[in-house]
Amino acid sequence: MLRVALPNKGMLAEPALRMLGEAGYRVTPDHRHLVVHDTDNGVEFLFLRPRDIAVYVGRGRLDVGITGRDMLCDSGAAAEEILRLGFGESTVRFAVPPGSASEVAQLSGRRVATAYPGLVGKYLADAGVAAEVIRLDGVVENAVRLGVADAVADVVSTGATLDAAGLRVIGDPILESEAVLIAPDRAERDELGQLVRRLQGVLVARQYVLMDYDITVDKVDAACAVTPGLESPTVSPLHEAGWVAVRAMVPRLDAQRIMDELWELGARAILVTAIHACRI
Repeated sequence: MLRVALPNKGMLAEPALRMLGEAGYRVTPDHRHLVVHDTDNGVEFLFLRPRDIAVYVGRGRLDVGITGRDMLCDSGAAAEEILRLGFGESTVRFAVPPGSASEVAQLSGRRVATAYPGLVGKYLADAGVAAEVIRLDGVVENAVRLGVADAVADVVSTGATLDAAGLRVIGDPILESEAVLIAPDRAERDELGQLVRRLQGVLVARQYVLMDYDITVDKVDAACAVTPGLESPTVSPLHEAGWVAVRAMVPRLDAQRIMDELWELGARAILVTAIHACRI
């Protein structure tokens, strides 16, 4: 039975459950239990602190897990990212009081508070910046105001929290993070195949839609150039001579623009259908 670690709380928890549900797994959690068994799919789901998932997976206690890239990199665990999951995007950045520094190099000799000491310490060392890294769990924005640190390094989404604390972002991002599927270094990938294929299918289904339309034979090549599909469109003759039906997958975000282009080419009966599951 495949053992999968899932975040028990935080911004990644609900999206992870939703994605696994779309992938066909029965993983509705009972908050009185830390483990949910999906016997039909041969999977055991264990709910853990997001920060601990990489450690358990890296030590081989669990086969695979979902966590943030930031927490994976900070952990130093012997685990690796095997699939980007497309949710939970965030950026880890340095922030300081206005006027105190304008670039990361100016943090040398100063104190930097963060919930990511491993990640931030390595970044500073690689940049040749000799700053003191102070580990704080949870909210770090008040560390400067309370005199614990001269700067902070934290996850930034909108920047509103930093603004409220009177801080301004400086330097390049330390890390671009998102939810990722992780496995132990050099893990045997065959046993993860079904889970990975299902999650990849969800990602494709979220990014693409199925487009059907009718068009005259003389316009097929031009229309197929607009809707090339992932490999090649399906073209079928219609009962009325000189017309064909075309079906292709197109990017969801481009669907309206593509419909407009097809209409200008003379396509009619243009339909868009959501994709709920697929294998590519």
